[in-house]
Amino acid sequence: MASTDPYELLGVPRNASQKDIQTAYRRLAKKLHPDLNPGDKEALRKFQELSGAYDIVGDETKRARYDRGEIDASGAERPPRQYYRDFAQAGAGSERYEDPSGFADFGDTDDILSSFFSQGGRRGFRRRGADMHYRLEIDFLDAVNGATRRIALPDGSSLDVAIPPGARDGQTLRLKGKGEPGPQGGEPGDALIELTVRPHPFFERDGNDIRLELPISLNEAVLGGKVPVPTPTGPVSVTIPKGSNTGKVLRLKGKGVAERSGKRGDQYITLKVVLPESIDSELEEFLSRWPGQAYDPRRKMGM
Repeated sequence: MASTDPYELLGVPRNASQKDIQTAYRRLAKKLHPDLNPGDKEALRKFQELSGAYDIVGDETKRARYDRGEIDASGAERPPRQYYRDFAQAGAGSERYEDPSGFADFGDTDDILSSFFSQGGRRGFRRRGADMHYRLEIDFLDAVNGATRRIALPDGSSLDVAIPPGARDGQTLRLKGKGEPGPQGGEPGDALIELTVRPHPFFERDGNDIRLELPISLNEAVLGGKVPVPTPTGPVSVTIPKGSNTGKVLRLKGKGVAERSGKRGDQYITLKVVLPESIDSELEEFLSRWPGQAYDPRRKMGM
C-alpha cells in the first residue's frame, strides 16, 4: 500500500527545513503537474497526493501539529489522548474553575449584566451565531487572477467562495452571514476562509510582480528571435535580443499579479542558456575552428 506520510511522499527527512520541503515540492510538481501531463490520470493522482502532503508539512503550524500527533496526514483532527494525571490534576487542589467567593466559573456578575443590557435592554435579545473557520487550498494562478471555488461544509452542503485577484497565502476571507445560525433566530455568524496557495512549478511571486526563469537554446541566445513565454494570463511572444547571456532579465509590463483596481504588476524573465543533452558533431567541429574561442569570460576574475 502506498505511503500517506507527507514526508515520505515529498521524499524529505522529518527534520528537513521549510525551504527544503518547498524545493522538494516544486521539483516533483514540475514532473507531475496536470498542465504538463494532460490526460494522465496516474500523474494527476500523484500530484493530488503531493499537494495534500505539502499542505500539511509546507505550513509550519500544521506541520508542528502533525508532528505532535494532533492531526493526521489528511489534516483531520485526532482525539487528544488522556492520562490518569489529567484526571488527578482536575481533582483536589485545582483552582482552574474556582474563585474566592466559592462560586465556579461565573465571572463578574456586573460584567454579565453590563453585556446583556448593552444590547439596549430589550426583551427577547437574541445572540449572534458563532463564526465558522475553514481552510481552502487554491492554485497559484487562482490567487493571481482571481477565481470562484467551492468548499464542502461538514453538513454536506457547499459554499461558493470568490477569490479576489491578488489573493495571498494565509489571507482570510470573511463571508458575512455564512456561519452558524444564531440561537432562537438570532443573526448568523460569518464564515472565515483561510487561503493556502500552492506554489507554481514555474512562476514565483514577488509582491505584485511575477518572476520566471526561461530556458533558451544556444541558437536563440546568439541569433536572437521570438519565443513563446508563459504568463499568468496565457502565453505571449517575446523577442530575445541577439547575444543574450544567462542571467539577462527581460520585463513584461502589466503581466504580473492582478489587483482589485484592475492594475497588474510586471513579469520579469531571467534567461538561462541551455545546451542540448547531446552535442552535435557539426557543432563540435565548428567550435573547434571558431576564432571566438579565444574569448575568456573569466578575465575579470584575474585568472
